[in-house]
Amino acid sequence: MNVRIMVTITGRVQGVCFRYFTGRQARSLGVVGWVRNLPDGAVEGCFEGEEGAVTALVDWCRTGPPDALVERVAVERREYVGEFREFMITDR
Repeated sequence: MNVRIMVTITGRVQGVCFRYFTGRQARSLGVVGWVRNLPDGAVEGCFEGEEGAVTALVDWCRTGPPDALVERVAVERREYVGEFREFMITDR
């Protein structure tokens, strides 16, 4: 079953290549969508794909890359749309 999950990750998550590593992890899992920095210092992502793969990516976000210090991952399940063909790293 395909799902869509929105995440907001807070902590020391900007300036530590969080978006790059999230993109690499997403592609390895076959997840599509996007990830971006927010003005308040958080990182936001929209992940679509097979439920197990999306869950694995959300779980990875709870730790993030080596230099990150994740304090919180807010997860919101949304209706699957299927609008993405790839995983994109975007600017705000």
